[in-house]
Amino acid sequence: MDEVFDVMIVGAGAAGLTAGIYASRAKLSTVILNEGAIGGQMVLTNEIANYPGVETTNGFVLANTMKKQAKDFGCKIKSNVKIVEYKLNEKIKSVVLDDGRTFSAKAVILAQGGRPRSLNIPGEETFKGRGISYCATCDGEFFTDKELVVVGGGNSALEEAVTLTKYASKVTIVHQFNQFQAFEHAVQEAKSNPKIDFVMGSELRGFFGNGKLEKVSIENLATKDLFDKKVDGTFIFIGYLPNTESLEGVVTLNERNEIVVDGEMRTNIPGVFAAGDCIAKRYRQVTTAVADGTIAALSASEYLRTSK
Repeated sequence: MDEVFDVMIVGAGAAGLTAGIYASRAKLSTVILNEGAIGGQMVLTNEIANYPGVETTNGFVLANTMKKQAKDFGCKIKSNVKIVEYKLNEKIKSVVLDDGRTFSAKAVILAQGGRPRSLNIPGEETFKGRGISYCATCDGEFFTDKELVVVGGGNSALEEAVTLTKYASKVTIVHQFNQFQAFEHAVQEAKSNPKIDFVMGSELRGFFGNGKLEKVSIENLATKDLFDKKVDGTFIFIGYLPNTESLEGVVTLNERNEIVVDGEMRTNIPGVFAAGDCIAKRYRQVTTAVADGTIAALSASEYLRTSK
């Protein structure tokens, strides 16, 4: 029979790696199964300056430090794997990979993370982390006295645009509609800020630069006119997508396909927990993911202790 781990973690972002550190340090046999890059959203951030106790680092370094910590405590990490089937309702839970291998455990922590919704236009992949960001809290300070574009028209876009004016010399909000889909107080706060301009009824069509972002192309949707705008950075706030497509019908998801958990990170299935950007919550930071992973691992440990 294949090895049955105490804890199986799906995803090696900040939440998954933290859960791996805590679970393996508690002497629980632990395995992390990861599909993408180790570190998840962390590795998209060139510089992290708000991680408590660390003056400055970058996402790649922080992710690899977490990975080393987990492995040093005995956690096994399997990268570049794809799960095609979840069997989580039994006492011993298991997943099946696309190569036919099966991994089993007494408790499971789902930490698949998520991703910002992309514009999917030319240059976006090229300039991610080189002028394009999806997090004002993470990266706003790096654009002090710079000119920025913010894409979006919901609460997040307007609130983050206001936040960015603490750093930037000018912020231009580009929105595809002629009206905002945000609360009135957020709209009024943005409109009353002297640093914010608006380009309505328009969409970005491309990002351009030499090594770093230097300009964007904008189309007026009514006239079809195209014009270029010189910018130092662009922040995109058009929504967030949890990586939960494979979990539909497996655990309870909300209307945004986020995993529903309680305060102990428990899902609707006993012995199955979730943490990080894939769960239903408001704030998504490295620190909140680390907190989620900690709670999930401690809850899984308690589950294993009480279910013997």
